[in-house]
Amino acid sequence: MAPGIPAAMERPHFIGIGGAGMSGIAKILALRGAKVAGSDSKESLTAEALRALGATVHIGHAAAHLADDASCVVVSSAIRADNPELVRAAELAVPVVHRSDALASLMTGTRAIAVAGTHGKTTTTSMLAVALSSLSLDPSYAIGGDLEGPGTNATHGDGDLFVAEADESDRSFQKYDPEVAIVLNVELDHHANYASMDEIYASFETFAGKIVPGGTLVISADQSGAVELTRRVRAAGDTTVVTYGEAADADVKVHKITPRGLTSEVTVLLNGKFLTFTVSVPGRHYALNAVAALAAGVALGIPAHNLASALGTYTGVKRRLQLKGEAAGVQVIDSYAHHPTEMTADLEAMRGAAEAGSRILVVFQPHLFSRTQELGTEMGQALALADASVVLDIYPAREDPVPGVTSDLIIDAAKAAGADVTAVHDQADVPAAVAGMAKAGDLVLTMGAGDVTDLGPQILDHLSK
Repeated sequence: MAPGIPAAMERPHFIGIGGAGMSGIAKILALRGAKVAGSDSKESLTAEALRALGATVHIGHAAAHLADDASCVVVSSAIRADNPELVRAAELAVPVVHRSDALASLMTGTRAIAVAGTHGKTTTTSMLAVALSSLSLDPSYAIGGDLEGPGTNATHGDGDLFVAEADESDRSFQKYDPEVAIVLNVELDHHANYASMDEIYASFETFAGKIVPGGTLVISADQSGAVELTRRVRAAGDTTVVTYGEAADADVKVHKITPRGLTSEVTVLLNGKFLTFTVSVPGRHYALNAVAALAAGVALGIPAHNLASALGTYTGVKRRLQLKGEAAGVQVIDSYAHHPTEMTADLEAMRGAAEAGSRILVVFQPHLFSRTQELGTEMGQALALADASVVLDIYPAREDPVPGVTSDLIIDAAKAAGADVTAVHDQADVPAAVAGMAKAGDLVLTMGAGDVTDLGPQILDHLSK
């Protein structure tokens, strides 16, 4: 049986309860029987789902929202020190718990699988969650996005497995003690928290060092940062390492990836035997995510052929190349890609899935001033893979503006790379503009980690007219 409610979590209050990471923890606690409360800046389907589980969700932030008998206040790194509920918690001497510590406490006593990497975490975690569930292993899971199938980002299962997305952005993944850790890639990102690749490597080494004795690190054999991390971990000599990928020396060797429209067929060489299975989302990077999930499951002792079949039941995660609909012969697809590597991978996947003569049109919203400042040139170069792009203003999320850092950094780089790109500052103008550009057979991608996702239905509405 999976563990119950940690003592400090009996009456938790979440500030920002509607967030992807926060809501997942709140859902698990509610399912375990905790008296969950919290607040968020706006109403949402997530807030409604939490209320359906018995949670109290306030809209807006106010000191009065924090109950006097709250056992703790849960926060993420995005919550500012002057938040009125956080200030009230200090006045009441209510313990403040970081989201990662709350998640770590829920994982205690389970066989944990933690999925880390600069990109691909949500997809790989989701693939594992779906596959393990389809094998009737009843895992708990906490994911940074909603599954297409179960339609949720987290659940409490009665099995002994717990699959969690492990966030490296603020080093919080160092809090976990997994039996199996997956590292998909190691790249410089999250520039507000990491100043160099050396800091990134040190952080991932600490994460790998938290694997329990007898556990396994599953890591890419293809990506240069992951290869360097493998060298460092193996030099330490105290962790079993299993590599996967297309590299000749990979322990789980990808023999072939065959695109089949919006799916792929993958053949791997595992323990001397070839194994072929289907991945129900397009693109080489998603196929490799599935192989990582396969390697992790095998490390847990699950028969490879059973797991391979189960991975075929995965149908996707919201915002990860999610088809939003079709109108006037134009398909509108939503992509969460916001890092240049992700952008390139999704655009290449769409190019491979598109029919001859189809154009790929992108509506891109940059995410964070710090990321745009450091990677704006690379983002613009990635957009050159599209036939035409519309670029919005930067979505600030948790950051304050940085003088001189605007979407123009991306637009200038895109034009220098030969891209057809247009700046649109008012999002209300985007649906009509894109509908005017698109023609039957085209693919439209709304791309970014911010509220650009809201434009998909609006674009479809304009196309239908």
